[in-house]
Amino acid sequence: MATAMTIEPAELLAGHPAVLFDCRFSLADPQAGRRQYLQGHVPGAHFLDLSRDLSGPAGRHGGRHPLPPPREMAARLAAYGVTRHTEVVAYDDARLAGSTRLWWLMRSLGYRPPRLLNGGYQAWLAAGGQAEVEVPVPVADVAPAVADYRGQCDIEGLREAQAAGALVVDSREERRYQGLEEPIDPVAGHIPGAVNRPWQGVTLADGRLRDESGLREHWGDALDADQLVIYCGSGVTACVNLFSLAALGREDATLYAGSWSDWCSHL
Repeated sequence: MATAMTIEPAELLAGHPAVLFDCRFSLADPQAGRRQYLQGHVPGAHFLDLSRDLSGPAGRHGGRHPLPPPREMAARLAAYGVTRHTEVVAYDDARLAGSTRLWWLMRSLGYRPPRLLNGGYQAWLAAGGQAEVEVPVPVADVAPAVADYRGQCDIEGLREAQAAGALVVDSREERRYQGLEEPIDPVAGHIPGAVNRPWQGVTLADGRLRDESGLREHWGDALDADQLVIYCGSGVTACVNLFSLAALGREDATLYAGSWSDWCSHL
Protein backbone atom coordinates (compact mmCIF):
# COMPACT_ATOMS: atom_id res chain seq x y z
CA MET A 1 0.00 0.00 0.00
CA ALA A 2 1.66 3.21 -1.15
CA THR A 3 0.68 6.13 1.05
CA ALA A 4 2.11 9.48 2.07
CA MET A 5 3.19 7.69 5.24
CA THR A 6 5.50 5.27 3.43
CA ILE A 7 8.31 5.55 0.90
CA GLU A 8 9.14 3.02 -1.77
CA PRO A 9 12.68 1.63 -2.12
CA ALA A 10 13.01 3.06 -5.64
CA GLU A 11 12.35 6.58 -4.36
CA LEU A 12 14.95 6.18 -1.66
CA LEU A 13 17.45 4.77 -4.17
CA ALA A 14 16.89 7.81 -6.37
CA GLY A 15 18.44 9.97 -3.67
CA HIS A 16 15.47 11.16 -1.62
CA PRO A 17 16.74 13.82 0.82
CA ALA A 18 15.97 12.93 4.43
CA VAL A 19 17.57 11.99 7.73
CA LEU A 20 17.59 8.18 7.78
CA PHE A 21 17.20 5.96 10.82
CA ASP A 22 17.79 2.21 11.05
CA CYS A 23 15.44 0.81 13.72
CA ARG A 24 16.18 -2.89 13.51
CA PHE A 25 15.94 -4.86 16.76
CA SER A 26 15.36 -8.29 18.26
CA LEU A 27 13.60 -8.84 21.59
CA ALA A 28 15.47 -12.13 21.93
CA ASP A 29 18.87 -10.49 21.40
CA PRO A 30 19.10 -6.80 22.39
CA GLN A 31 22.45 -6.39 20.57
CA ALA A 32 21.29 -7.90 17.29
CA GLY A 33 20.03 -4.66 15.76
CA ARG A 34 23.34 -2.84 16.25
CA ARG A 35 25.30 -5.80 14.89
CA GLN A 36 23.12 -5.90 11.80
CA TYR A 37 23.52 -2.16 11.34
CA LEU A 38 27.32 -2.38 11.54
CA GLN A 39 27.31 -5.28 9.08
CA GLY A 40 25.41 -3.18 6.55
CA HIS A 41 22.79 -0.46 6.35
CA VAL A 42 21.20 2.03 3.98
CA PRO A 43 23.88 4.63 3.13
CA GLY A 44 23.69 7.60 5.48
CA ALA A 45 21.44 5.89 8.01
CA HIS A 46 21.95 6.36 11.75
CA PHE A 47 21.12 3.58 14.19
CA LEU A 48 18.52 3.97 16.95
CA ASP A 49 18.51 1.27 19.60
CA LEU A 50 15.09 0.20 20.89
CA SER A 51 16.13 -0.08 24.53
CA ARG A 52 18.65 2.76 24.71
CA ASP A 53 17.23 5.34 22.29
CA LEU A 54 13.52 4.60 21.82
CA SER A 55 12.69 3.63 25.41
CA GLY A 56 13.21 4.99 28.89
CA PRO A 57 14.63 3.09 31.88
CA ALA A 58 12.37 0.31 33.10
CA GLY A 59 11.08 0.31 36.69
CA ARG A 60 8.63 -1.64 38.78
CA HIS A 61 5.72 -0.31 36.72
CA GLY A 62 5.54 1.16 33.24
CA GLY A 63 6.37 -1.94 31.25
CA ARG A 64 9.48 -3.37 29.65
CA HIS A 65 9.91 -0.48 27.21
CA PRO A 66 8.65 2.72 28.86
CA LEU A 67 8.42 5.82 26.71
CA PRO A 68 11.69 7.81 26.77
CA PRO A 69 11.43 11.12 28.65
CA PRO A 70 10.18 13.70 26.09
CA ARG A 71 13.09 16.14 26.50
CA GLU A 72 15.60 13.33 26.19
CA MET A 73 13.90 12.12 23.03
CA ALA A 74 13.98 15.63 21.55
CA ALA A 75 17.66 15.99 22.45
CA ARG A 76 18.44 12.60 20.90
CA LEU A 77 16.74 13.56 17.65
CA ALA A 78 18.46 16.94 17.64
CA ALA A 79 21.83 15.19 17.93
CA TYR A 80 21.13 13.80 14.46
CA GLY A 81 19.92 17.12 13.08
CA VAL A 82 16.21 16.44 13.46
CA THR A 83 13.92 19.32 14.41
CA ARG A 84 10.13 19.50 14.26
CA HIS A 85 9.95 19.90 10.48
CA THR A 86 12.87 17.73 9.34
CA GLU A 87 11.98 15.03 6.84
CA VAL A 88 12.87 11.63 8.28
CA VAL A 89 12.79 8.12 6.79
CA ALA A 90 12.90 5.09 9.09
CA TYR A 91 13.18 1.38 8.38
CA ASP A 92 13.58 -2.02 10.01
CA ASP A 93 13.42 -5.63 8.89
CA ALA A 94 10.58 -6.78 11.14
CA ARG A 95 7.40 -5.79 9.33
CA LEU A 96 7.44 -2.19 10.63
CA ALA A 97 7.88 -3.19 14.28
CA GLY A 98 10.86 -0.91 14.94
CA SER A 99 10.19 1.98 12.58
CA THR A 100 6.61 2.49 13.76
CA ARG A 101 7.89 2.96 17.31
CA LEU A 102 9.93 5.96 16.08
CA TRP A 103 6.96 7.11 13.99
CA TRP A 104 4.68 7.08 17.02
CA LEU A 105 7.18 8.84 19.32
CA MET A 106 7.85 11.65 16.85
CA ARG A 107 4.20 12.10 15.90
CA SER A 108 3.14 12.12 19.54
CA LEU A 109 5.68 14.84 20.38
CA GLY A 110 4.49 17.06 17.55
CA TYR A 111 7.25 16.33 15.02
CA ARG A 112 6.74 15.78 11.32
CA PRO A 113 6.17 12.00 11.34
CA PRO A 114 8.81 9.95 9.54
CA ARG A 115 7.95 8.07 6.38
CA LEU A 116 8.56 4.35 6.67
CA LEU A 117 10.41 2.31 4.07
CA ASN A 118 7.78 0.00 2.60
CA GLY A 119 9.08 -3.56 2.87
CA GLY A 120 11.99 -2.52 5.06
CA TYR A 121 15.68 -3.16 4.62
CA GLN A 122 15.20 -6.37 2.63
CA ALA A 123 12.99 -4.59 0.08
CA TRP A 124 15.67 -1.93 -0.32
CA LEU A 125 18.32 -4.60 -0.99
CA ALA A 126 16.00 -6.42 -3.40
CA ALA A 127 15.51 -3.17 -5.32
CA GLY A 128 19.26 -2.90 -5.91
CA GLY A 129 20.39 -1.04 -2.83
CA GLN A 130 24.01 -1.54 -1.80
CA ALA A 131 24.78 -1.96 1.89
CA GLU A 132 27.13 0.50 3.53
CA VAL A 133 29.18 -0.19 6.67
CA GLU A 134 30.50 3.33 7.26
CA VAL A 135 28.84 5.03 10.22
CA PRO A 136 27.86 8.60 9.22
CA VAL A 137 28.84 11.58 11.33
CA PRO A 138 25.68 13.38 12.47
CA VAL A 139 25.24 17.15 12.19
CA ALA A 140 23.44 18.31 15.31
CA ASP A 141 20.74 20.95 15.58
CA VAL A 142 18.92 22.62 18.46
CA ALA A 143 16.28 20.56 20.23
CA PRO A 144 12.82 22.17 20.26
CA ALA A 145 10.81 22.53 23.44
CA VAL A 146 8.41 19.61 23.78
CA ALA A 147 5.54 18.77 26.09
CA ASP A 148 4.42 15.29 27.12
CA TYR A 149 3.44 12.57 24.68
CA ARG A 150 -0.04 12.88 23.24
CA GLY A 151 -2.35 9.95 22.58
CA GLN A 152 -1.13 7.63 25.32
CA CYS A 153 -2.36 6.43 28.69
CA ASP A 154 -1.19 4.59 31.77
CA ILE A 155 -3.15 1.86 33.54
CA GLU A 156 -5.46 4.37 35.24
CA GLY A 157 -6.19 6.03 31.92
CA LEU A 158 -6.89 2.63 30.44
CA ARG A 159 -9.39 1.84 33.18
CA GLU A 160 -11.10 5.19 32.70
CA ALA A 161 -11.30 4.61 28.95
CA GLN A 162 -12.80 1.15 29.48
CA ALA A 163 -15.37 2.57 31.89
CA ALA A 164 -16.31 5.08 29.19
CA GLY A 165 -16.86 2.29 26.68
CA ALA A 166 -13.56 2.26 24.77
CA LEU A 167 -12.66 -0.84 22.77
CA VAL A 168 -9.31 -2.25 23.94
CA VAL A 169 -7.24 -4.03 21.30
CA ASP A 170 -4.47 -6.54 22.05
CA SER A 171 -1.84 -6.50 19.29
CA ARG A 172 0.03 -9.66 20.28
CA GLU A 173 0.00 -13.02 18.55
CA GLU A 174 -3.21 -15.01 19.03
CA ARG A 175 -1.63 -17.67 21.26
CA ARG A 176 -0.31 -15.02 23.66
CA TYR A 177 -3.68 -13.26 23.65
CA GLN A 178 -5.41 -16.54 24.47
CA GLY A 179 -2.96 -17.25 27.28
CA LEU A 180 -1.76 -20.48 25.64
CA GLU A 181 1.85 -19.32 25.81
CA GLU A 182 3.78 -16.39 27.24
CA PRO A 183 7.48 -16.34 26.35
CA ILE A 184 8.34 -12.93 27.84
CA ASP A 185 6.06 -11.66 30.59
CA PRO A 186 5.36 -13.37 33.95
CA VAL A 187 1.60 -13.72 33.42
CA ALA A 188 -0.27 -15.20 30.45
CA GLY A 189 -3.60 -13.97 29.10
CA HIS A 190 -5.02 -10.62 28.11
CA ILE A 191 -6.70 -7.56 29.57
CA PRO A 192 -10.36 -8.40 30.30
CA GLY A 193 -12.63 -7.22 27.50
CA ALA A 194 -9.84 -6.80 24.94
CA VAL A 195 -10.18 -8.07 21.38
CA ASN A 196 -7.27 -9.42 19.37
CA ARG A 197 -5.78 -7.87 16.22
CA PRO A 198 -2.25 -9.30 15.86
CA TRP A 199 0.18 -6.66 14.59
CA GLN A 200 1.54 -8.95 11.87
CA GLY A 201 -1.81 -8.64 10.08
CA VAL A 202 -0.93 -5.09 9.04
CA THR A 203 1.70 -6.23 6.53
CA LEU A 204 2.16 -8.90 3.91
CA ALA A 205 4.73 -11.68 4.40
CA ASP A 206 7.37 -9.54 2.66
CA GLY A 207 6.87 -6.71 5.14
CA ARG A 208 4.97 -4.39 2.82
CA LEU A 209 1.91 -2.57 4.13
CA ARG A 210 -1.35 -4.21 3.07
CA ASP A 211 -3.65 -2.25 0.80
CA GLU A 212 -6.65 -0.38 2.16
CA SER A 213 -9.04 -3.28 1.77
CA GLY A 214 -6.56 -5.56 3.51
CA LEU A 215 -6.18 -3.17 6.42
CA ARG A 216 -9.95 -2.81 6.72
CA GLU A 217 -10.25 -6.59 6.76
CA HIS A 218 -7.61 -6.72 9.51
CA TRP A 219 -9.57 -4.32 11.69
CA GLY A 220 -13.11 -5.42 10.83
CA ASP A 221 -15.84 -3.89 12.97
CA ALA A 222 -13.27 -2.55 15.45
CA LEU A 223 -12.99 0.44 13.11
CA ASP A 224 -16.52 1.39 14.15
CA ALA A 225 -15.59 1.86 17.81
CA ASP A 226 -15.89 5.42 19.08
CA GLN A 227 -12.69 5.07 21.12
CA LEU A 228 -9.79 2.67 20.64
CA VAL A 229 -6.99 1.83 23.07
CA ILE A 230 -4.18 -0.30 21.63
CA TYR A 231 -1.65 -2.37 23.52
CA CYS A 232 0.84 -5.19 22.99
CA GLY A 233 3.53 -6.69 25.22
CA SER A 234 5.48 -3.53 25.99
CA GLY A 235 4.15 -0.74 23.78
CA VAL A 236 6.34 -1.41 20.72
CA THR A 237 4.45 -3.58 18.22
CA ALA A 238 1.19 -1.87 19.16
CA CYS A 239 2.59 1.02 17.14
CA VAL A 240 2.28 -1.10 13.99
CA ASN A 241 -1.46 -1.29 14.59
CA LEU A 242 -1.58 2.43 15.41
CA PHE A 243 0.25 3.19 12.16
CA SER A 244 -2.29 1.17 10.18
CA LEU A 245 -5.17 2.94 11.89
CA ALA A 246 -3.66 6.30 10.98
CA ALA A 247 -3.32 5.11 7.38
CA LEU A 248 -7.09 4.47 7.46
CA GLY A 249 -7.79 7.90 8.93
CA ARG A 250 -8.20 6.80 12.57
CA GLU A 251 -5.54 9.01 14.16
CA ASP A 252 -7.45 9.22 17.43
CA ALA A 253 -6.49 5.81 18.82
CA THR A 254 -4.64 5.74 22.16
CA LEU A 255 -1.54 3.73 23.04
CA TYR A 256 -1.52 2.01 26.42
CA ALA A 257 2.19 2.71 26.72
CA GLY A 258 3.13 0.12 29.34
CA SER A 259 0.92 -2.52 27.72
CA TRP A 260 0.66 -6.09 29.02
CA SER A 261 4.03 -5.94 30.82
CA ASP A 262 2.75 -2.98 32.86
CA TRP A 263 -0.64 -4.60 33.44
CA CYS A 264 1.11 -7.68 34.87
CA SER A 265 3.08 -5.55 37.32
CA HIS A 266 -0.13 -4.41 39.01
CA LEU A 267 -1.55 -7.89 39.61
